[in-house]
Amino acid sequence: MGLQKFDKFLRSVNLDDYRKKYKPIKIVEMDLPIGIQAVSLLYKIYWDKKRFIDYGDFYAEYLTELKSDIESFRRKIMMCKRCFYLGLPARIYRTWASIITQIHAGYVAESVFGEGTVQMSVELDHQGVDFRVTYKGFKLNYQVKKKTHSREVRKEKKSRRKLDGQFIDILYNVPSNDIFDNPKTKKGEYRKSYREFMENKNLKRFDNGFVVFTTRLFVEKKKELDNRIITN
Repeated sequence: MGLQKFDKFLRSVNLDDYRKKYKPIKIVEMDLPIGIQAVSLLYKIYWDKKRFIDYGDFYAEYLTELKSDIESFRRKIMMCKRCFYLGLPARIYRTWASIITQIHAGYVAESVFGEGTVQMSVELDHQGVDFRVTYKGFKLNYQVKKKTHSREVRKEKKSRRKLDGQFIDILYNVPSNDIFDNPKTKKGEYRKSYREFMENKNLKRFDNGFVVFTTRLFVEKKKELDNRIITN
């Protein structure tokens, strides 16, 4: 049920409008202190509470909840108020767009392994894990590896030392929108990046541009674990 609702939510997002509005704005690009990062609130709203709100509503909650700490940081870096609050929503949007696709992968995994099998939290995030699956005694620590030329959605994790279980990296390929708008070369052949994406059965693209995981990866892993249980 969670996956169906989240699918519906993602399909309804007007990504094109957000991209046009925020892509040109790159003012607040410095590292943000943990206290005003958006990741914890993203997990709280979209995973824990399952409130699927659009970016405008999310950013409003983010500002309300962290207003004092955000303003303290602005004064510390001595950036003018107008510049800072012009650049901050663009910065937080890039985090939002990246993390909610990761959260979607958690919902996809849960639809395969079963309700209650997936954990996702800022604590796991800090340990290098995007989401953790516990299935019949097996622990699977997934990290979504975003392969893209845009550094805006590239997200490196910290060292993965403290958790037990298997660590699994899954590739999340994000071709540019231009590739889908113009998939063929002048010779009439499909461009390599478009062809590779269309051949990748682990991913699919919604009409509005969101690229998400299919169940295929998780179904294959579940079968592998079930077979190990049978053979043992």
